[in-house]
Amino acid sequence: MDEQVRAGILGCGNVGAALVRLLDDNADLISRRVGVRIGVGRVAVHNVTKERDVTLAPGVLTNDAESVVTDPNVDVVVEVIGGLEPARSLILSALKSGKAVVTANKELLANFGAELFEAAEAAGVDLLFEASVAGGIPLMRPLRESLAGERITRVMGIVNGTTNYILTQMTEEGSSFGDALSEAQRLGYAERDPTADIEGYDAAAKAAIIASIAFGARVVAGDVYREGITRVTDDDIAAAHELGYVVKLLAVAEERDGQIGVRVHPAMVPLAHPLATVRGSFNAVFIEGESVGELMLLGRGAGGGPTASAVLGDLIDAAKNLRSGSRGATLGVLHRVPIRPIDETASQFYISLDAADQPGVLAAIAGVFGKHEVSIQSMQQKGQGVEARLIFVTHLAREAAMSATIHDVRELDVVQRVGSVLRVVGGEE
Repeated sequence: MDEQVRAGILGCGNVGAALVRLLDDNADLISRRVGVRIGVGRVAVHNVTKERDVTLAPGVLTNDAESVVTDPNVDVVVEVIGGLEPARSLILSALKSGKAVVTANKELLANFGAELFEAAEAAGVDLLFEASVAGGIPLMRPLRESLAGERITRVMGIVNGTTNYILTQMTEEGSSFGDALSEAQRLGYAERDPTADIEGYDAAAKAAIIASIAFGARVVAGDVYREGITRVTDDDIAAAHELGYVVKLLAVAEERDGQIGVRVHPAMVPLAHPLATVRGSFNAVFIEGESVGELMLLGRGAGGGPTASAVLGDLIDAAKNLRSGSRGATLGVLHRVPIRPIDETASQFYISLDAADQPGVLAAIAGVFGKHEVSIQSMQQKGQGVEARLIFVTHLAREAAMSATIHDVRELDVVQRVGSVLRVVGGEE
């Protein structure tokens, strides 16, 4: 007879409920494939009287999360409540009690990951977190296991489905930012308060986790340079198309000269790049390694079903390891590595600005670019007279030099407004 492993689940929202249904629907499949039967032992929720679209045995639901963590009959704790507290304290309590933990909590890992990994290491138990980044896409496990011996140089990806949906609508349907956001909210891709998504906080937390795993370094959310998509305009989308690009919100983590750079920002991606074809709410992560070359993982990055699928994969691993008396791949020690300031990175840039349509304007602007050693690759003028707009694409330039250039261009009398400044993929250092 298959051995039984009992899961204690903290939270029964979209992800928690989807996990319970998966465990029920796929019980025989899991048993046949891995020889372990996983049951739901306890489920902690805020309100035990709320109606839920799941079937649970009497007495399983409780509003005492700590009792789930300390229950001697619970073998693996699954945390899907989100946020920093009480999730952090509950996970630490579970680990110190010798229980394996599965979590989907990107915010927690991006801020306290090192503490949690060290606690798991000290207790000799699994801490698994596949669902914390890119939903149902297998990403953490390949980075931790398949690519453990690979020197990864860069990980770049679309890790927020809400912003990718918005930008896709703006690109393909001609929607305004506001209309695309409203549609994303109607479809359930965006929260009522979309700040975490559209301002890049969600992607920045995921970027910190990716960098930590890919480079074995202590990277927290505060180390990530962050820009959202709220300043991307219809004109930027149209200009990108004319220039052979599409605008995406990218998370980039790279190692260079003993430093790690991690950033989230909108960027122009060449149409020929694999990431340019990632549409709608899909996520994709592009991995570059010295030996393996280039890899891309694509799939649904969010939602109860895909995220629960990733949680279930971790839960099955934890259950197998528990019954065999082993552990999964560990992270080892996360080292303290210098974080490369954004000013020290380099890229090509797209700049749009409104300027007077009169003799000497281009010379004045070009003089500012030259002063800061920013070389112009191309220039276009859109419109005439008071509606004249200039669009520049630079050669490779340092962020610090570009910032100084934009500052001085704004000071020119002939420049009414500097519009957008976007980085261009393909011209990074």
